[in-house]
Amino acid sequence: MDNIIKRVNYFVWSFCLLVAMGPNTIWAQEHRALGLDSAIALGLTHSKELKISDSKVREAIAAVREAKDNRLPDIDVSGQYLRVNKPNLDIKFGDNSDSGDGSSDEEGSTPEVNQVMFGMASASLPIFAGGTISNGIASAKFLEKATTLDAERDRQKVIQNTVEAYYNLYKSQAAVKLVKENLKSSQQRVKDFTNMEANGLVARNDLLKVQLQESNLELSLLTAENNEKIANYNFNLLLGLDESTVLVLDSTGLKAQELTRGLSDWETLALSNRADYKALSQRQEAAGAGVKIAKGAYYPSLALSAGYVAANIPHALTVTNAVNAGVGLSYNLGALYKAGAKVKQAQEREEQLTWSHEQLSDDIRSEIHKAFQDYNQTLKKIQVYEKAVEQANENYRITKNKYDNSLATTTDLLDADVARLQAGIDYEYAKADAVVAYHKLYESAGVNVGE
Repeated sequence: MDNIIKRVNYFVWSFCLLVAMGPNTIWAQEHRALGLDSAIALGLTHSKELKISDSKVREAIAAVREAKDNRLPDIDVSGQYLRVNKPNLDIKFGDNSDSGDGSSDEEGSTPEVNQVMFGMASASLPIFAGGTISNGIASAKFLEKATTLDAERDRQKVIQNTVEAYYNLYKSQAAVKLVKENLKSSQQRVKDFTNMEANGLVARNDLLKVQLQESNLELSLLTAENNEKIANYNFNLLLGLDESTVLVLDSTGLKAQELTRGLSDWETLALSNRADYKALSQRQEAAGAGVKIAKGAYYPSLALSAGYVAANIPHALTVTNAVNAGVGLSYNLGALYKAGAKVKQAQEREEQLTWSHEQLSDDIRSEIHKAFQDYNQTLKKIQVYEKAVEQANENYRITKNKYDNSLATTTDLLDADVARLQAGIDYEYAKADAVVAYHKLYESAGVNVGE
Protein backbone atom coordinates (compact mmCIF):
# COMPACT_ATOMS: atom_id res chain seq x y z
CA MET A 1 0.00 0.00 0.00
CA ASP A 2 2.84 2.38 0.85
CA ASN A 3 4.48 1.68 -2.49
CA ILE A 4 1.26 2.55 -4.33
CA ILE A 5 0.95 5.85 -2.44
CA LYS A 6 4.58 6.73 -3.26
CA ARG A 7 4.02 6.05 -6.97
CA VAL A 8 0.88 8.19 -7.03
CA ASN A 9 2.74 11.06 -5.35
CA TYR A 10 5.60 10.70 -7.83
CA PHE A 11 3.28 11.00 -10.86
CA VAL A 12 1.41 13.94 -9.31
CA TRP A 13 4.61 15.85 -8.64
CA SER A 14 5.95 15.05 -12.13
CA PHE A 15 2.77 16.35 -13.72
CA CYS A 16 2.87 19.55 -11.64
CA LEU A 17 6.49 20.11 -12.65
CA LEU A 18 5.69 19.79 -16.34
CA VAL A 19 2.80 22.24 -16.01
CA ALA A 20 5.04 24.71 -14.19
CA MET A 21 7.66 24.46 -16.94
CA GLY A 22 5.08 25.60 -19.47
CA PRO A 23 3.89 24.37 -22.86
CA ASN A 24 6.95 25.68 -24.68
CA THR A 25 9.11 23.23 -22.79
CA ILE A 26 6.72 20.31 -23.13
CA TRP A 27 6.40 20.84 -26.88
CA ALA A 28 9.96 21.83 -27.66
CA GLN A 29 9.71 21.15 -31.37
CA GLU A 30 8.16 23.78 -33.61
CA HIS A 31 5.95 22.64 -36.48
CA ARG A 32 6.15 24.73 -39.64
CA ALA A 33 4.11 24.42 -42.82
CA LEU A 34 6.34 24.75 -45.85
CA GLY A 35 5.46 24.90 -49.54
CA LEU A 36 7.91 24.21 -52.34
CA ASP A 37 8.16 27.85 -53.45
CA SER A 38 8.89 28.99 -49.91
CA ALA A 39 11.51 26.28 -49.55
CA ILE A 40 13.23 27.39 -52.76
CA ALA A 41 13.24 31.02 -51.58
CA LEU A 42 14.80 30.00 -48.27
CA GLY A 43 17.33 27.80 -50.02
CA LEU A 44 18.44 30.63 -52.31
CA THR A 45 18.69 33.08 -49.42
CA HIS A 46 20.69 30.79 -47.18
CA SER A 47 22.93 29.13 -49.79
CA LYS A 48 26.60 29.64 -48.99
CA GLU A 49 27.44 28.50 -52.51
CA LEU A 50 25.52 31.45 -53.95
CA LYS A 51 27.21 33.85 -51.55
CA ILE A 52 30.56 32.62 -52.88
CA SER A 53 29.27 33.08 -56.44
CA ASP A 54 28.19 36.64 -55.70
CA SER A 55 31.62 37.36 -54.27
CA LYS A 56 33.24 36.02 -57.46
CA VAL A 57 31.01 38.30 -59.54
CA ARG A 58 32.06 41.33 -57.51
CA GLU A 59 35.69 40.26 -57.93
CA ALA A 60 35.23 40.07 -61.71
CA ILE A 61 33.65 43.54 -61.75
CA ALA A 62 36.65 44.87 -59.84
CA ALA A 63 38.96 43.18 -62.39
CA VAL A 64 37.20 45.09 -65.20
CA ARG A 65 37.71 48.33 -63.32
CA GLU A 66 41.38 47.46 -62.82
CA ALA A 67 41.78 46.82 -66.58
CA LYS A 68 40.16 50.17 -67.37
CA ASP A 69 42.45 51.94 -64.92
CA ASN A 70 45.38 51.01 -67.16
CA ARG A 71 44.18 53.75 -69.54
CA LEU A 72 44.82 56.38 -66.87
CA PRO A 73 48.17 58.15 -66.61
CA ASP A 74 50.88 56.99 -64.24
CA ILE A 75 51.96 59.81 -61.94
CA ASP A 76 55.10 59.63 -59.82
CA VAL A 77 56.12 62.20 -57.25
CA SER A 78 59.43 62.04 -55.39
CA GLY A 79 61.56 64.33 -53.27
CA GLN A 80 64.72 64.18 -51.20
CA TYR A 81 66.43 66.22 -48.55
CA LEU A 82 70.13 65.50 -48.04
CA ARG A 83 72.63 66.77 -45.52
CA VAL A 84 76.19 66.98 -46.90
CA ASN A 85 79.52 67.76 -45.33
CA LYS A 86 82.01 70.29 -46.54
CA PRO A 87 84.23 68.44 -48.99
CA ASN A 88 87.93 69.07 -49.47
CA LEU A 89 88.35 70.45 -52.96
CA ASP A 90 91.70 70.81 -54.69
CA ILE A 91 90.95 72.18 -58.12
CA LYS A 92 93.86 73.26 -60.31
CA PHE A 93 93.61 74.82 -63.77
CA GLY A 94 96.86 74.92 -65.76
CA ASP A 95 100.35 75.05 -64.20
CA ASN A 96 100.08 78.30 -62.27
CA SER A 97 99.66 77.87 -58.57
CA ASP A 98 99.02 81.53 -57.88
CA SER A 99 96.61 84.04 -59.28
CA GLY A 100 97.75 87.09 -61.09
CA ASP A 101 97.43 89.31 -58.02
CA GLY A 102 99.47 86.90 -55.89
CA SER A 103 96.50 85.58 -53.92
CA SER A 104 96.01 81.82 -53.41
CA ASP A 105 93.24 79.75 -55.11
CA GLU A 106 92.23 78.47 -51.71
CA GLU A 107 91.05 81.93 -50.87
CA GLY A 108 88.53 81.90 -53.72
CA SER A 109 84.74 82.23 -53.43
CA THR A 110 83.80 78.51 -53.27
CA PRO A 111 80.25 78.38 -51.83
CA GLU A 112 79.68 76.56 -48.57
CA VAL A 113 77.14 73.75 -49.24
CA ASN A 114 75.79 71.64 -46.38
CA GLN A 115 72.33 70.57 -47.64
CA VAL A 116 70.54 69.64 -50.85
CA MET A 117 66.78 69.57 -51.57
CA PHE A 118 65.10 68.54 -54.76
CA GLY A 119 61.73 67.20 -55.93
CA MET A 120 60.39 65.66 -59.12
CA ALA A 121 56.95 64.93 -60.56
CA SER A 122 56.35 62.93 -63.74
CA ALA A 123 53.28 61.73 -65.60
CA SER A 124 52.96 59.26 -68.46
CA LEU A 125 49.78 58.67 -70.47
CA PRO A 126 49.78 55.59 -72.73
CA ILE A 127 48.64 56.25 -76.30
CA PHE A 128 49.42 52.91 -77.89
CA ALA A 129 50.68 49.75 -76.19
CA GLY A 130 50.20 47.13 -78.88
CA GLY A 131 46.53 46.71 -78.03
CA THR A 132 47.29 45.19 -74.62
CA ILE A 133 45.15 47.71 -72.75
CA SER A 134 42.04 47.54 -74.96
CA ASN A 135 42.25 43.77 -75.26
CA GLY A 136 42.83 43.49 -71.51
CA ILE A 137 39.61 45.41 -70.91
CA ALA A 138 37.75 43.21 -73.39
CA SER A 139 39.09 40.05 -71.75
CA ALA A 140 38.06 41.25 -68.29
CA LYS A 141 34.54 42.03 -69.54
CA PHE A 142 34.19 38.58 -71.09
CA LEU A 143 35.31 36.96 -67.83
CA GLU A 144 32.87 39.13 -65.89
CA LYS A 145 30.00 37.89 -68.06
CA ALA A 146 31.23 34.32 -67.67
CA THR A 147 31.34 34.66 -63.88
CA THR A 148 27.83 36.12 -63.85
CA LEU A 149 26.60 33.16 -65.91
CA ASP A 150 28.37 30.78 -63.54
CA ALA A 151 26.45 32.36 -60.68
CA GLU A 152 23.19 31.85 -62.58
CA ARG A 153 24.04 28.19 -63.15
CA ASP A 154 24.85 27.79 -59.45
CA ARG A 155 21.46 29.31 -58.64
CA GLN A 156 19.70 26.74 -60.85
CA LYS A 157 21.60 23.92 -59.11
CA VAL A 158 20.62 25.23 -55.67
CA ILE A 159 16.97 25.25 -56.74
CA GLN A 160 17.23 21.66 -57.99
CA ASN A 161 18.96 20.53 -54.79
CA THR A 162 16.17 22.16 -52.77
CA VAL A 163 13.49 20.41 -54.82
CA GLU A 164 15.21 17.05 -54.36
CA ALA A 165 15.59 17.59 -50.61
CA TYR A 166 11.95 18.69 -50.34
CA TYR A 167 10.56 15.55 -51.96
CA ASN A 168 13.08 13.31 -50.26
CA LEU A 169 11.58 14.50 -46.98
CA TYR A 170 8.10 14.03 -48.43
CA LYS A 171 8.88 10.39 -49.27
CA SER A 172 10.16 9.82 -45.74
CA GLN A 173 7.02 11.30 -44.23
CA ALA A 174 4.78 9.33 -46.58
CA ALA A 175 6.54 6.09 -45.63
CA VAL A 176 6.05 6.83 -41.91
CA LYS A 177 2.37 7.59 -42.46
CA LEU A 178 1.68 4.41 -44.44
CA VAL A 179 3.61 2.17 -42.08
CA LYS A 180 1.76 3.66 -39.09
CA GLU A 181 -1.58 2.99 -40.76
CA ASN A 182 -0.57 -0.57 -41.56
CA LEU A 183 0.81 -1.09 -38.06
CA LYS A 184 -2.47 0.08 -36.59
CA SER A 185 -4.33 -2.53 -38.66
CA SER A 186 -1.77 -5.13 -37.69
CA GLN A 187 -2.18 -4.35 -33.99
CA GLN A 188 -5.94 -4.76 -34.31
CA ARG A 189 -5.39 -8.05 -36.12
CA VAL A 190 -3.17 -9.26 -33.26
CA LYS A 191 -5.94 -8.44 -30.78
CA ASP A 192 -8.50 -10.31 -32.90
CA PHE A 193 -6.26 -13.34 -33.31
CA THR A 194 -5.46 -13.35 -29.60
CA ASN A 195 -9.15 -13.54 -28.77
CA MET A 196 -9.77 -16.19 -31.40
CA GLU A 197 -6.80 -18.25 -30.25
CA ALA A 198 -8.12 -18.07 -26.68
CA ASN A 199 -11.47 -19.41 -27.93
CA GLY A 200 -9.82 -22.11 -30.04
CA LEU A 201 -10.83 -20.57 -33.36
CA VAL A 202 -7.29 -20.20 -34.73
CA ALA A 203 -4.09 -22.12 -34.20
CA ARG A 204 -1.29 -20.84 -32.02
CA ASN A 205 0.95 -20.78 -35.07
CA ASP A 206 -1.36 -18.31 -36.86
CA LEU A 207 -1.26 -15.98 -33.85
CA LEU A 208 2.52 -16.09 -33.88
CA LYS A 209 2.53 -15.18 -37.59
CA VAL A 210 0.45 -12.04 -37.09
CA GLN A 211 2.52 -11.11 -34.03
CA LEU A 212 5.68 -11.52 -36.10
CA GLN A 213 4.27 -9.23 -38.77
CA GLU A 214 3.46 -6.67 -36.08
CA SER A 215 7.07 -6.81 -34.85
CA ASN A 216 8.39 -6.43 -38.40
CA LEU A 217 6.17 -3.38 -38.94
CA GLU A 218 7.40 -1.85 -35.69
CA LEU A 219 10.97 -2.27 -36.91
CA SER A 220 10.00 -0.80 -40.29
CA LEU A 221 8.42 2.15 -38.50
CA LEU A 222 11.60 2.75 -36.49
CA THR A 223 13.63 2.78 -39.69
CA ALA A 224 11.14 5.07 -41.47
CA GLU A 225 11.02 7.51 -38.55
CA ASN A 226 14.81 7.57 -38.36
CA ASN A 227 15.03 8.36 -42.08
CA GLU A 228 12.44 11.09 -41.64
CA LYS A 229 14.38 12.70 -38.79
CA ILE A 230 17.60 12.65 -40.81
CA ALA A 231 15.91 14.11 -43.89
CA ASN A 232 14.14 16.75 -41.78
CA TYR A 233 17.39 17.76 -40.06
CA ASN A 234 19.35 18.01 -43.31
CA PHE A 235 16.59 20.02 -44.95
CA ASN A 236 16.47 22.46 -42.02
CA LEU A 237 20.22 22.83 -42.34
CA LEU A 238 19.89 23.51 -46.06
CA LEU A 239 17.23 26.17 -45.50
CA GLY A 240 18.88 27.83 -42.52
CA LEU A 241 16.06 26.88 -40.13
CA ASP A 242 16.33 25.67 -36.56
CA GLU A 243 17.35 22.02 -36.62
CA SER A 244 14.50 21.01 -34.32
CA THR A 245 11.78 22.44 -36.58
CA VAL A 246 9.35 19.77 -37.79
CA LEU A 247 8.46 20.62 -41.39
CA VAL A 248 4.94 19.98 -42.61
CA LEU A 249 5.10 19.75 -46.40
CA ASP A 250 2.49 20.62 -48.98
CA SER A 251 1.53 17.70 -51.21
CA THR A 252 -0.75 19.64 -53.57
CA GLY A 253 2.07 19.97 -56.11
CA LEU A 254 2.28 16.21 -56.67
CA LYS A 255 0.66 16.31 -60.08
CA ALA A 256 2.22 14.82 -63.18
CA GLN A 257 2.76 17.36 -65.95
CA GLU A 258 2.64 16.43 -69.60
CA LEU A 259 5.54 17.60 -71.75
CA THR A 260 4.71 19.87 -74.67
CA ARG A 261 8.19 19.70 -76.28
CA GLY A 262 9.95 16.90 -78.05
CA LEU A 263 13.48 15.73 -77.31
CA SER A 264 15.10 17.77 -80.11
CA ASP A 265 13.29 20.90 -78.87
CA TRP A 266 14.68 20.34 -75.37
CA GLU A 267 18.20 19.98 -76.78
CA THR A 268 17.88 23.21 -78.74
CA LEU A 269 16.47 24.95 -75.70
CA ALA A 270 19.36 23.76 -73.52
CA LEU A 271 22.07 24.86 -75.96
CA SER A 272 20.41 28.27 -76.14
CA ASN A 273 19.84 28.81 -72.43
CA ARG A 274 22.33 26.79 -70.38
CA ALA A 275 24.30 29.35 -68.40
CA ASP A 276 27.43 27.20 -68.18
CA TYR A 277 27.41 26.74 -71.97
CA LYS A 278 27.17 30.49 -72.52
CA ALA A 279 29.80 31.10 -69.85
CA LEU A 280 32.24 28.87 -71.71
CA SER A 281 31.58 30.90 -74.87
CA GLN A 282 32.52 34.05 -72.97
CA ARG A 283 35.72 32.39 -71.77
CA GLN A 284 36.52 31.51 -75.38
CA GLU A 285 36.18 35.19 -76.26
CA ALA A 286 38.42 36.10 -73.33
CA ALA A 287 41.01 33.57 -74.52
CA GLY A 288 40.92 35.14 -77.99
CA ALA A 289 41.60 38.51 -76.39
CA GLY A 290 44.43 36.88 -74.45
CA VAL A 291 46.09 35.86 -77.73
CA LYS A 292 45.92 39.48 -78.90
CA ILE A 293 47.41 40.64 -75.60
CA ALA A 294 50.33 38.23 -76.03
CA LYS A 295 50.89 39.44 -79.62
CA GLY A 296 50.92 43.03 -78.37
CA ALA A 297 54.52 42.50 -77.26
CA TYR A 298 55.53 42.60 -80.94
CA TYR A 299 54.55 46.27 -81.20
CA PRO A 300 56.20 49.43 -79.84
CA SER A 301 54.68 51.51 -77.06
CA LEU A 302 53.87 55.18 -77.42
CA ALA A 303 53.07 57.49 -74.53
CA LEU A 304 52.72 61.17 -73.67
CA SER A 305 54.99 62.28 -70.85
CA ALA A 306 55.37 65.40 -68.74
CA GLY A 307 57.43 66.33 -65.73
CA TYR A 308 58.39 69.01 -63.28
CA VAL A 309 61.68 69.43 -61.40
CA ALA A 310 62.57 71.73 -58.50
CA ALA A 311 65.90 71.89 -56.63
CA ASN A 312 67.47 74.02 -53.98
CA ILE A 313 71.14 73.93 -53.00
CA PRO A 314 71.67 76.84 -50.59
CA HIS A 315 74.39 79.28 -51.64
CA ALA A 316 74.90 77.35 -54.86
CA LEU A 317 71.83 76.52 -57.03
CA THR A 318 68.07 77.02 -57.15
CA VAL A 319 65.90 75.48 -59.87
CA THR A 320 62.18 76.26 -60.21
CA ASN A 321 59.58 76.08 -62.94
CA ALA A 322 61.49 73.36 -64.82
CA VAL A 323 58.65 71.80 -66.79
CA ASN A 324 59.05 69.26 -69.57
CA ALA A 325 56.60 67.57 -71.92
CA GLY A 326 56.89 65.29 -74.89
CA VAL A 327 56.23 61.98 -76.54
CA GLY A 328 58.05 58.78 -75.68
CA LEU A 329 58.49 55.75 -77.91
CA SER A 330 59.84 52.44 -76.66
CA TYR A 331 60.35 49.14 -78.44
CA ASN A 332 61.54 46.01 -76.72
CA LEU A 333 63.42 44.23 -79.48
CA GLY A 334 63.88 41.19 -77.26
CA ALA A 335 60.14 40.55 -77.46
CA LEU A 336 60.55 39.64 -81.15
CA TYR A 337 62.07 36.32 -80.12
CA LYS A 338 60.84 36.02 -76.52
CA ALA A 339 57.10 36.63 -76.95
CA GLY A 340 56.56 33.65 -79.27
CA ALA A 341 56.22 31.19 -76.38
CA LYS A 342 53.63 33.35 -74.63
CA VAL A 343 51.64 33.68 -77.84
CA LYS A 344 51.73 29.91 -78.30
CA GLN A 345 50.52 29.35 -74.73
CA ALA A 346 47.62 31.76 -75.28
CA GLN A 347 46.67 30.05 -78.54
CA GLU A 348 46.69 26.62 -76.89
CA ARG A 349 44.44 27.89 -74.07
CA GLU A 350 42.04 29.19 -76.70
CA GLU A 351 42.05 25.81 -78.47
CA GLN A 352 41.46 23.96 -75.19
CA LEU A 353 38.39 26.07 -74.53
CA THR A 354 37.15 25.39 -78.06
CA TRP A 355 37.29 21.64 -77.46
CA SER A 356 35.80 22.08 -73.98
CA HIS A 357 32.90 23.90 -75.59
CA GLU A 358 32.35 21.00 -77.98
CA GLN A 359 32.57 18.50 -75.14
CA LEU A 360 30.09 20.44 -73.02
CA SER A 361 27.71 20.50 -75.97
CA ASP A 362 27.80 16.69 -76.11
CA ASP A 363 27.40 16.46 -72.32
CA ILE A 364 24.36 18.74 -72.39
CA ARG A 365 22.71 16.66 -75.12
CA SER A 366 23.38 13.51 -73.13
CA GLU A 367 22.05 15.10 -69.92
CA ILE A 368 18.90 16.33 -71.66
CA HIS A 369 18.31 12.90 -73.20
CA LYS A 370 18.63 11.21 -69.81
CA ALA A 371 16.41 13.76 -68.04
CA PHE A 372 13.79 13.47 -70.79
CA GLN A 373 13.73 9.66 -70.65
CA ASP A 374 13.77 9.64 -66.84
CA TYR A 375 10.72 11.87 -66.67
CA ASN A 376 8.78 9.80 -69.17
CA GLN A 377 9.71 6.73 -67.17
CA THR A 378 8.37 8.27 -63.95
CA LEU A 379 5.09 9.05 -65.69
CA LYS A 380 4.76 5.42 -66.72
CA LYS A 381 5.70 4.30 -63.20
CA ILE A 382 2.90 6.43 -61.74
CA GLN A 383 0.40 4.71 -64.02
CA VAL A 384 1.76 1.26 -63.15
CA TYR A 385 1.88 1.89 -59.39
CA GLU A 386 -1.56 3.50 -59.41
CA LYS A 387 -2.92 0.32 -60.98
CA ALA A 388 -0.82 -1.74 -58.56
CA VAL A 389 -2.42 0.03 -55.59
CA GLU A 390 -5.88 -0.81 -56.91
CA GLN A 391 -4.83 -4.40 -57.54
CA ALA A 392 -3.23 -4.76 -54.11
CA ASN A 393 -6.30 -3.37 -52.35
CA GLU A 394 -8.59 -5.65 -54.32
CA ASN A 395 -6.32 -8.62 -53.71
CA TYR A 396 -6.35 -7.95 -49.98
CA ARG A 397 -10.15 -7.63 -49.99
CA ILE A 398 -10.58 -10.93 -51.81
CA THR A 399 -7.99 -12.71 -49.66
CA LYS A 400 -9.63 -11.36 -46.51
CA ASN A 401 -13.01 -12.71 -47.65
CA LYS A 402 -11.44 -16.06 -48.47
CA TYR A 403 -9.74 -16.16 -45.09
CA ASP A 404 -12.98 -15.32 -43.30
CA ASN A 405 -14.54 -18.26 -45.16
CA SER A 406 -11.58 -20.56 -44.41
CA LEU A 407 -10.51 -20.59 -48.08
CA ALA A 408 -7.15 -18.86 -47.56
CA THR A 409 -4.39 -19.26 -45.01
CA THR A 410 -3.06 -16.69 -42.57
CA THR A 411 0.12 -16.50 -44.62
CA ASP A 412 -1.91 -15.56 -47.71
CA LEU A 413 -3.64 -12.81 -45.73
CA LEU A 414 -0.40 -11.39 -44.36
CA ASP A 415 1.30 -11.51 -47.78
CA ALA A 416 -1.61 -9.60 -49.29
CA ASP A 417 -1.35 -7.02 -46.52
CA VAL A 418 2.41 -6.55 -47.09
CA ALA A 419 1.84 -6.22 -50.84
CA ARG A 420 -0.79 -3.55 -50.19
CA LEU A 421 1.65 -1.56 -48.01
CA GLN A 422 4.48 -1.84 -50.52
CA ALA A 423 2.25 -0.74 -53.40
CA GLY A 424 1.16 2.32 -51.45
CA ILE A 425 4.75 3.30 -50.66
CA ASP A 426 5.87 2.76 -54.25
CA TYR A 427 3.02 4.92 -55.52
CA GLU A 428 3.90 7.82 -53.19
CA TYR A 429 7.56 7.54 -54.14
CA ALA A 430 6.71 7.55 -57.84
CA LYS A 431 4.68 10.76 -57.53
CA ALA A 432 7.52 12.50 -55.69
CA ASP A 433 10.13 11.22 -58.16
CA ALA A 434 8.06 12.54 -61.06
CA VAL A 435 8.09 16.08 -59.68
CA VAL A 436 11.85 15.90 -59.09
CA ALA A 437 12.44 14.54 -62.61
CA TYR A 438 10.24 17.28 -64.07
CA HIS A 439 12.30 19.98 -62.35
CA LYS A 440 15.51 18.19 -63.36
CA LEU A 441 14.55 18.35 -67.03
CA TYR A 442 14.02 22.10 -66.83
CA GLU A 443 17.22 22.55 -64.82
CA SER A 444 19.14 20.56 -67.45
CA ALA A 445 17.73 22.88 -70.11
CA GLY A 446 18.75 25.96 -68.12
CA VAL A 447 15.25 27.42 -67.82
CA ASN A 448 12.76 27.87 -65.03
CA VAL A 449 9.83 25.50 -64.63
CA GLY A 450 6.96 26.57 -66.86
CA GLU A 451 9.04 28.53 -69.37
